[in-house]
Amino acid sequence: MSADHFGDSQESNDVAGLFDVAPTALWLEDYSRLHELFERWRAQGVTDLREFVMQDPAHLTSCSNSIRLVRVNQSTLKLYAAATFDELAGRLGDVLRDDTYDAFLDELEQLWNGQTTFQSKTVNYSLEGRRLDILLKGVILPGHESDWKRVLISIDDITDLESARRRLMTSEQYARGVFTQAPVSLWVEDFSSIKRLLDDIRKQGIFDFRTFVDVHPEFVDRCMAEIRVLDVNRYTLFLYGAGDKNELLKRLPEIFRDDMRQSFQQQLIDLWEGRLFQQGEVVNYSLDGKKLHVLLQFSMFPGHEHDWSMVLLAFTDITARKKAESYLEYLGKHDVLTGLKNRSFYVDEISRMERKGLFPATVIILDLNNLKTVNDEFGHIVGDSLLRRAGEVLSKVLGKNCQAARIGGDEFVVLMSGADTKAGEEMQANIHKLIELNNQFYTGPALSMSMGMTTCSKGEHLEDTLRQADLAMYENKRNFYLNTSADRRRA
Repeated sequence: MSADHFGDSQESNDVAGLFDVAPTALWLEDYSRLHELFERWRAQGVTDLREFVMQDPAHLTSCSNSIRLVRVNQSTLKLYAAATFDELAGRLGDVLRDDTYDAFLDELEQLWNGQTTFQSKTVNYSLEGRRLDILLKGVILPGHESDWKRVLISIDDITDLESARRRLMTSEQYARGVFTQAPVSLWVEDFSSIKRLLDDIRKQGIFDFRTFVDVHPEFVDRCMAEIRVLDVNRYTLFLYGAGDKNELLKRLPEIFRDDMRQSFQQQLIDLWEGRLFQQGEVVNYSLDGKKLHVLLQFSMFPGHEHDWSMVLLAFTDITARKKAESYLEYLGKHDVLTGLKNRSFYVDEISRMERKGLFPATVIILDLNNLKTVNDEFGHIVGDSLLRRAGEVLSKVLGKNCQAARIGGDEFVVLMSGADTKAGEEMQANIHKLIELNNQFYTGPALSMSMGMTTCSKGEHLEDTLRQADLAMYENKRNFYLNTSADRRRA
């Protein structure tokens, strides 16, 4: 893995700030060379990546060397005991060594099979030589699915949890102390009644369990009611805001609700298929109603595989990480300055409208008048204010099945699915009214926009409609400058 400093023009100060202060370790990496390498191997006839790599371990090295490290945040530097990005990037060989390559191959295999996300549990090392058990999760950021140029990696340090699990088998007394003080939420539960229920329906000849629980949701509810909580640790009480264990156990329905039932149904399916170690992201709620994103890890205690009478569930709070990921995903489809959708979303939406046949479809192309003059005479701060005001107007005027995007420096578009010409004309009139109202509340240069509208009927191409709307907008802009008393050098 090589390093390359961050240089994307779309990176804003807001994103950089959020990325840098996120409380979980985040790595931004460039996988585009790995994507090219995979394409070459596919062209050579490779179908089974694992078999191909195992035949020649040098292929795994080629994969590792093709990944470029773009950026890490402060939590990453702290976790790996690195003073600077350059120090960490220059000593990646000290971080990724020993037993990391099996997990790396698993990650590669997930990408090879077409997944845009991947995860693994592996081992890294800090620059001081400390072993780190980590849970790694990667996602190809929106807009880069075709080239893998930007991949966000989040790393959760689960060293304490893994240490606790290892020590549990060697010293019950010591494990009790670790269990109580562990900085993750630990639950010991009894699933023996659930095993009996599953065994009973298996004896009845049920073999398609997934279909069975879809048809009989009451069976899932019954299984949930059969779970017995044997113990929880102190951090569990802190995480869920419970005063003591009795309060926690009495109010479990407030914690495990909404989408948790669907997650539990999948957990039952995994158990039916013999998977006694499970992990996944779920949503819980604290007793004060706060939404918690947690990483759930489910494992059977050694010696209890025959009756499921003792299982360990660990819940790691990843709420901060999920918020960071959601914001980065939001920025992948939104323009930071105006709050509208961005060009990447616009391109995808045009493709979706064509594919879904959402006709008639009306397109309005808008262009901000006098922006260059305002920037030249008053500065870009005033020009940015005009752009933000344009975003305010367009965001307020949108109705059902309407989307607005900033697709250029001063160019915007409104896409109206299932809207005819009359609806488009009403939209233009509403935009003009809101512009007039907007100008009454702001001093400085007036907000003014040229517009062009065209409706695309069934059987026509949206690309032609967009060109026609663009031409209409430029004609409108030409008339604006011809008819106004102010020349283009004056805002």
